[in-house]
Amino acid sequence: MILTLSLFAQLVIALSIVVVWVFRFDNIVKEFHHYELSVLTRSVVGSTKLILATLLVVGIWYPSLVLIPALLMGFLMISAQYFHFKVNNPVSKRIPSLVLLVLCLFVAAVSLNWIS
Repeated sequence: MILTLSLFAQLVIALSIVVVWVFRFDNIVKEFHHYELSVLTRSVVGSTKLILATLLVVGIWYPSLVLIPALLMGFLMISAQYFHFKVNNPVSKRIPSLVLLVLCLFVAAVSLNWIS
C-alpha cells in the first residue's frame, strides 16, 4: 500500500513539474522576474526539474533511481519556499511547492525503507 502511494506521489510530482514548466511557462517567466533571478538561473532550474521529474517516472521501473531525484527535487522546493518568503508572497502561492516538498520527502523516505 505504501509503495503504491509512493509510486503515485512520484507521478504527481513529475506531472506537476511538466504542467508548470511546459504548459504554464509564461507564469514561470513572470515569477523568476519577480524574484529577480536571471534567465540562466531559470533555464538551469527548469532543465533540472524536468530531468528529475523524468527520473522519478523512470524510477517506477527502476527504483534505485528514485532517492537522489526525490531529494534534489525536495531541495528545489525548499528553494522555492525561500524565494516565496523573500518576496513575501501570500500563503496560497507557497502551498504548491510545500505540497511537492512533502511528497518528495515521502518518496525519499519510502525509497530508504524508513516507511514501509
